[in-house]
Amino acid sequence: MNKVCLILIDGLRDDTARAACSYLMSAVAEGGARIWTMRACLPTISAPLYETLHTGRAPTDHGLLDNEGLRPSSDPNVFSEVKAAGGLCGVVGHCYFQTLFGETPFEAFSHVEINDPNAAIAHGRYYSMDGYDADNSVQPAEIDLCAQAWSVADRYAPAYLLLHSSSCDTLGHVHTGLGRGYVRQAEKVDAALAQLIPRLIARGYLVLVTADHGMDEKGNHGGDAECVRHVPFLSFTDKLNAGPDEILNQRSVAPTILALLGVPRPRTMEFPSLS
Repeated sequence: MNKVCLILIDGLRDDTARAACSYLMSAVAEGGARIWTMRACLPTISAPLYETLHTGRAPTDHGLLDNEGLRPSSDPNVFSEVKAAGGLCGVVGHCYFQTLFGETPFEAFSHVEINDPNAAIAHGRYYSMDGYDADNSVQPAEIDLCAQAWSVADRYAPAYLLLHSSSCDTLGHVHTGLGRGYVRQAEKVDAALAQLIPRLIARGYLVLVTADHGMDEKGNHGGDAECVRHVPFLSFTDKLNAGPDEILNQRSVAPTILALLGVPRPRTMEFPSLS
């Protein structure tokens, strides 16, 4: 089985990624990566799109339409299919992923760190952002998240590794999608990824980078505006076949991950793989 890492930068607009993420864009310019615009599904809300990214189903089909309705996913997904194929999965990210895909809902004192080869997510490192509000973003440092992801990759080499950063979404709500604080955070995420991605590639990972949704000029998301539906999709592998000007569909991410891993996709993943 191959190894794939998906890096999910929550709330990162496509135009902001192209203007502010100097490492990612230099990789594109130098031929080490390719970039496309990807169109997010509706509603452009985090938890529903986490499920879409991993099941290949639209929120109106999988049934999760807001963050408050969080519950374990009932659909075949990247984590369940990798486990069924005999592979291990790892996550460094928001605790929503444990509730959605980890077989048991997140509980801080039990799940802040998981090492269980029998679990759907064998190696989890979660943060909750409990207490988050406009005055206190309680966001983990990007370099800390990247270091944790590297630790999981280095020690356990999971076939599928997810790194999820919430900070662009968090500061976008505070500073808006056009504010300097939001753009600066995208730069900080990019700088941390500049230290992580080359390490992952050297260990044989096929690296993909995208976002769940963008952010509008009022610091919101959820609707159909281009600034919240258009997100970047980068591939640090030459195995994808999409045309350079093609606008990709978010429902293609899950089948693409499984195809890169060499794992059969379930029938519920109706969109074709990009590879």
